[in-house]
Amino acid sequence: MELSITLSIIISLLVGILIGRYLLQMVFKKQERDANQRAESIIKEAEKQAEHTKRQRQLEAKEKFLQLKAEHEREITQRNNALAQKENSLKQKEQSLNQKLENLNREKQELDKKSVKLDQLIELNEKKSEEVEQLKRQHISQLETIAGLTAEEAKEQLVNSLREEARSQAIIQIKDIVDEAKLTAAKEAKKVVIQTIQRTATESAIENTVSIFNIENDEIKGRIIGREGRNIRALEAATGVEIIVDDTPEAIILSGFDPVRREIARLSLHRLVTDGRIHPARIEEVVAKTRAQIEEEIVEIGERTVIDLGIHGLHPELIRMVGRMRYRSSYGQNLLQHSREVANFAATMAAELGLNVKHAKRAGLLHDIGKVPDDNPDLPHAILGMQLAEKYKEHPDVCNAIGAHHDEIEMTSLISPIVQACDAISGARPGARREVVESYIKRLKELEELALSYPGVEKTFAIQAGRELRVVVESEKVSDAQAEILAADISNRIQTEMTYPGQIKVTVIRETRSVAYAK
Repeated sequence: MELSITLSIIISLLVGILIGRYLLQMVFKKQERDANQRAESIIKEAEKQAEHTKRQRQLEAKEKFLQLKAEHEREITQRNNALAQKENSLKQKEQSLNQKLENLNREKQELDKKSVKLDQLIELNEKKSEEVEQLKRQHISQLETIAGLTAEEAKEQLVNSLREEARSQAIIQIKDIVDEAKLTAAKEAKKVVIQTIQRTATESAIENTVSIFNIENDEIKGRIIGREGRNIRALEAATGVEIIVDDTPEAIILSGFDPVRREIARLSLHRLVTDGRIHPARIEEVVAKTRAQIEEEIVEIGERTVIDLGIHGLHPELIRMVGRMRYRSSYGQNLLQHSREVANFAATMAAELGLNVKHAKRAGLLHDIGKVPDDNPDLPHAILGMQLAEKYKEHPDVCNAIGAHHDEIEMTSLISPIVQACDAISGARPGARREVVESYIKRLKELEELALSYPGVEKTFAIQAGRELRVVVESEKVSDAQAEILAADISNRIQTEMTYPGQIKVTVIRETRSVAYAK
């Protein structure tokens, strides 16, 4: 009985073990199928992701290739345009030279024809001269026969009679000269006085191209410079003036060849320091307001000047130019003060000499007006001032005095030498250095205009006495790569088209700004 029970238990256990093993195998097979399915799904998902990434990388590569291709084509187009322009220029020069050569050949042929005619005329003239000489000898021989005198005796009698006649005519002429001298003595005396003043007038000169901005303490220098120099860069870019912050105690130096820019920079700095808020956006706002204020002050100064001098009927544009003289200096002397002095000197001298006082005063005030315009053509300032005066309907005597005060044109009235002498007396025109300074300022302006001629250039500033050119470009039109190309192109043009001492550093500034408003 017990044995049968034991056997049944053992059989039951064996059956249970077999059933359990079978069930475990079924579970393992199910897990393996599930794992295989998950692995297949993961592999498929990875393949899809890899395919998507591959397509995305291919699209990015195509876009990058197209972008580089477009930039390359743009660069090639620019170079082709430049080559085409140079080729057209060379063709025009060649056509001009051919035309000149044809003209010279035509003139040479005409001269050859005239030379042949001239030789024929000379031969004919020699023949006629011989005939005339022969007729003259025959005529003298006939006269000697008729008069019963030799040629020498007749000549002596003729000389005696002519001597008596010349003596009587000389006495009459001397009397006429004395009478005429009495009438013209006043005019001759005026000329003598004017020539004497011109010979004795003296000149002196010192040129100033910097301004000093005084500050209360040196702590303000750090605020003006700003974090990593952003404030001082923004101020220089907005005004076009180099701002030098060095170890000089309680002072900042403003350097630039344009005195109006220096004045705008000085007033803007004063406002920013007084207000205390110094950052790039505030700097641009203050500089814009200061520039508008300076323009208003220029008109007010011009109107006040003409009122003080008693000059009426002056064109508004000439009044504005007179106001701009306030911010120009000529060899250390303020240009407006110099022009007022010349006007007063000329009026006094004209009154003493009995000439037109109003015309002399107007000419004295406007004689240096040609130094004021920003867009100076390639003309001396005296000629440019004369053209401006003619444009705004000034009297011909005034225009001539303006144009002739440096002997660029001929003097046609007595007011012209008066203005020239008064200009020398005021001490504003030292001839030894005048052309040097004017050519220096002209070179700086040509440097700015050269860079401004490129597309995408917004502002240009020549600083460091012309040793550095800063070019501000529009970020929307010029990329970083194009900015490097632009700097190289500008430097190449400067090397080929301009004459300058030393070297010039070309800096292209490209700034991207993102602006948003919280409402």
